[in-house]
Amino acid sequence: MQKNPSQFLKRFEIRKSLPFWLILPTIIVILIVQVYPALYTMWLSLQERRPTGWEYVGFDNFDKLTKANLFPESIGHTIIFLVGYVTLTLSLGFLIANLLKRNVPLTGLYVTILFIPWIIADIIAGLVFRLLVTPDYGLFSGFLAERGISILTDSRPASMLGNFPFPPSPAMIFLILAATWRALPFITLLLLASLQTIPHEVIESAHIDGANRWQITSHITIPLILPTMVVALFNLILGGMNGVGMVFSLTGGGPGTATYVLSYFLYVLGWGQLRFGRAAALALMIAIVNWVLIFLVLRVTQLHKKER
Repeated sequence: MQKNPSQFLKRFEIRKSLPFWLILPTIIVILIVQVYPALYTMWLSLQERRPTGWEYVGFDNFDKLTKANLFPESIGHTIIFLVGYVTLTLSLGFLIANLLKRNVPLTGLYVTILFIPWIIADIIAGLVFRLLVTPDYGLFSGFLAERGISILTDSRPASMLGNFPFPPSPAMIFLILAATWRALPFITLLLLASLQTIPHEVIESAHIDGANRWQITSHITIPLILPTMVVALFNLILGGMNGVGMVFSLTGGGPGTATYVLSYFLYVLGWGQLRFGRAAALALMIAIVNWVLIFLVLRVTQLHKKER
């Protein structure tokens, strides 16, 4: 019995379009949670809320934002925070991962304890660290008071670099330490997993050839785990640029404006002052900075690979 050619073509068309129908739910979810919010933010950045409704103002929100006194200051604070946070977290994570790789006794217990900060929300972690330095009853407040330091009230020292906020305030330094404590477990475990994939024979061969520990680390270990370090760097940059929970609960941007980073400035504009147009404009600026930083990291990584 011969098959009907029309039925054969119909089945072929169904099979050909089946992959599309299978991924359609995923496409819809992406459109709802990513594409639509991004397009709405672009639209909102060109609008201003009036008593009569939304009014198109073009790039006026961007102009007013760049002229605000807090904008350049928050950029400076963000740079200081990112440099301190990323450098400290990546360095400590690499060091601890190397120590755990040596299979010391109770390594599993250490890894479990190390992971505890990662499961704590940013808001809760910030509140805990704030309680540690709260004047009068904080765990470290007495020790700090004896040295004339108050984390939550001391203003930023006079700047050594003009308008750039350096040196940072004690609150900014404490914020960097708190953020590092929160992110360190994930970065450490990420690097530890990558270090454990390096063949032991490679390290032994380097020792036999007379390489010292620094040469092994710089010429063998780091190049082999470089892709993982790039992933860790992405995670730290995006988390540091966009995270607001720790700043909100630990310092509230203070003392004064000493810890006003861009993400907290965005929160204040949107939910503190209800200037949603300017907040959307700042959100787009932060997104562009994220893309530029990621591009630069990828570019530097590619150049490093070519040199080797």
